[in-house]
Amino acid sequence: MSELKLTLENLGECFPASFTDEQKAMGQTLFLKKLSLAMHTFYHGKMQMVPKAGIWGFNWFNVWYTPGVSAVSTAIRDNCENSFALSNRGNLVAVVSDSTRVLGDGDCSPAGGLGVMEGKAMLMKHLGGVDAIALCINNRGQDSKPDPDKIIEFVKMLEPSVGAVNLEDISQPNCYRVLDTLRAECDIPVWHDDAQGTACVTLAGLINALKLAGKRIENIKTVLYGAGASNTTIASFLLQSGQNPDRLIIFDSKSGLHTNRKDLATNPQKFKQWELAQKTNPDCTDTMEVAMQGADVLIALSTPGPHTIKKEWIKRMADKAIVFACANPVPEIYPYAAKQAGAFIVATGRGDFPNQVNNSLGFPGILKGALMVRARKITDAMAIRAAHSLAEYAEKRGIDPENILPTMDEADVFPREAADVARQAIADGVARVQLSWEEAFAKAKDDIESARNLTEMLMQQGFIQEPPQDMIKEIFGQAVRELS
Repeated sequence: MSELKLTLENLGECFPASFTDEQKAMGQTLFLKKLSLAMHTFYHGKMQMVPKAGIWGFNWFNVWYTPGVSAVSTAIRDNCENSFALSNRGNLVAVVSDSTRVLGDGDCSPAGGLGVMEGKAMLMKHLGGVDAIALCINNRGQDSKPDPDKIIEFVKMLEPSVGAVNLEDISQPNCYRVLDTLRAECDIPVWHDDAQGTACVTLAGLINALKLAGKRIENIKTVLYGAGASNTTIASFLLQSGQNPDRLIIFDSKSGLHTNRKDLATNPQKFKQWELAQKTNPDCTDTMEVAMQGADVLIALSTPGPHTIKKEWIKRMADKAIVFACANPVPEIYPYAAKQAGAFIVATGRGDFPNQVNNSLGFPGILKGALMVRARKITDAMAIRAAHSLAEYAEKRGIDPENILPTMDEADVFPREAADVARQAIADGVARVQLSWEEAFAKAKDDIESARNLTEMLMQQGFIQEPPQDMIKEIFGQAVRELS
């Protein structure tokens, strides 16, 4: 207990020696949840607004507000494109959610997603140098059902104020309709991080995992467990990247997706799943026991575990099997259990286990790249280029089975990713501004360093207080006692 100040870095070493591997894994989850609740209470959330311009005397009020700001209003009136240069719009993202599918916790009420949305905003600022605002909206009707049209209307009304929109934690099938409509009808990037973001980072991790396993995407047999927004988009990205559709099997809560699933064919809300059912799994495999026989890759984004994925299934996989168990907050199977079952590489969505496959590696750099060139859309090609950017960065600095991707504290990965995405946006014809790779990299790097330096200065000067160590120790003790 004397080393408790380091528990956030060395949690596994701080639990009693008598704890089993599963108790330690459960203890980490319990401790982090309790600590998160306490820290959000201590700080009253985690974001605040800070001006970027100074006030050096009384007349500066007259510059930033009336009468001087009248010139800004008329300049934007005369040319709306000026709004990106004369306001913070060009570096501002709205994180929009109806909180109907928050992490693994389901519908958390309209305000229930605020913690996640503020977390997105925090990561955008720290990792991408991007400002963001958390906007949880009430789109429930009198029958309490969420209305996707209200989200669509809200984002369209919001569009003049922001440079991009990050959709988050919207349940299916509404998430598909909202994204498809807004991507087509808005003139700024509208991005669904649970879909495109997860698919981007998953593809990045798989690229390097396959290199270490000595396998090629064209030849692998892949099983996707879960058929929500994340895995359906992952399937699309895999197919665009060379995955053989005949060797791809996707499972929803009922069985495998295939052409015999007439329940999908007749359900308009399952159009994404039916589209994939017609392309994949030609043998109409219905059980995981059969699907996992000789599988090279398992990607699970389904019900939080830790026993959602069975060890017996992993034992059926091919040599050097790759297992991504990415449900949050608890993976479908803990890494130690997947390794015991024979997995070669295991990844989860969490940063307290090796190989974090999490959207946090994608959206800060992708959105920064899109904003810098004032992109009108984020294309699939931009997200796939980001995946390769992440994989290339990690490979250059060295990869191994416990380290297939960059981590959030590798600051240089994000400006590189942003520059690669910016150039892809230009190539795809969706950019308003032309930048060289070097210009984009320098701009992103400068903004990210400024954001990090600001936070560091606030911490050093006491404007952000250090959390009380006694509180952390007590919370850790509570977690240990509950599991003992």
